Amino acid sequence: MPNLGGFFDAPQKRKQLEQFEEQIAQPGFWDDSESAQKVVQQRSRIEKALERQKAFETGVSDAEVLFEFAESDAASATELEDLIAKLDGEVAAAEIESLLSGETDANNAICSLQAGAGGTDAQDFAQMLLRMYLRWAERKGFKAEILDEQAGSEAGIKSATFRIEGDYAYGLLAAEAGVHRLVRISPFNSGGSRETSFASMFVSPEIDENIEVNIEDKDLRVDTYRSTGAGGQHVNTTDSAVRITHLPTGIVVTCQNQRSQIQNRAVAMQVLRSKLYELELEKRREGAAELEAGKMDISFGSQIRNYVLHPYRLVKDTRTKHETADVDSVLDGEIDDFIQEVLLYKKGTAVK
Repeated sequence: MPNLGGFFDAPQKRKQLEQFEEQIAQPGFWDDSESAQKVVQQRSRIEKALERQKAFETGVSDAEVLFEFAESDAASATELEDLIAKLDGEVAAAEIESLLSGETDANNAICSLQAGAGGTDAQDFAQMLLRMYLRWAERKGFKAEILDEQAGSEAGIKSATFRIEGDYAYGLLAAEAGVHRLVRISPFNSGGSRETSFASMFVSPEIDENIEVNIEDKDLRVDTYRSTGAGGQHVNTTDSAVRITHLPTGIVVTCQNQRSQIQNRAVAMQVLRSKLYELELEKRREGAAELEAGKMDISFGSQIRNYVLHPYRLVKDTRTKHETADVDSVLDGEIDDFIQEVLLYKKGTAVK
């Protein structure tokens, strides 16, 4: 019986599941609730993978039966086509998962969007990207939470920080990190001229307390201010929003969407820890000098993907050359093909 395209090692998964079951059965397992929860989540991911493998094998068996009737029965032929399309999608999903073997690939993701060059158009584009990623998360069955959002001066957003919770959220969204470029007829220009605007996406893994990130109080500047977004009775009435600046790196994080200053500070510190951890990972991968050299402005020449709405319609990734003319679907969150191509590209680059 074929498995998921050769990307799924069921015996190994069953062995890992047995190891987790033995670990959970140990006395005192729940004494450290955070560590225990992490093990339970890992077990859950393996259980889902095994269930997916079993469902795939059942689907293959059903396809073999339908194939025998498809030649003489139109209904069976249609059902077979639908089933093959479904199985093909499952193989693609398994292939993507096989590419996510990094230490934090399975973690939740902390994402930051920022408008770049292009004025109001760039701020509107940043909001378009925010909606794209939230729709993507919804399609994946992931949970999304906006932690901070700074409105644009006329339209859109200047920046936004959001959290995506789901299996392999970070590993998937890391492929989206970089500068995005939009070309269109500006809705904010009375002359109807074509405008180019930019926005950047930064992604870091949400890390648990077991991963040590050294943050000293003397390295932090903490500012509080009045929240500006819509919300409950405390929003706009108290200085509950929090901005934390990490002085050695210049990293700034803000949070204003929680109910209290204490909650906003806790979330902001969580985001800061994740960003500092991601920065350290980058230094390990590329070296500090290469990391500094690789920093680029949020402007022309540094983009990872182009979204063209005029004079033609096309979305094209500059790294993989993958493209599609269905711009509306992409902006509605259908970006899995782009993510898969980037993961395959990175794997091929690593092998070379």
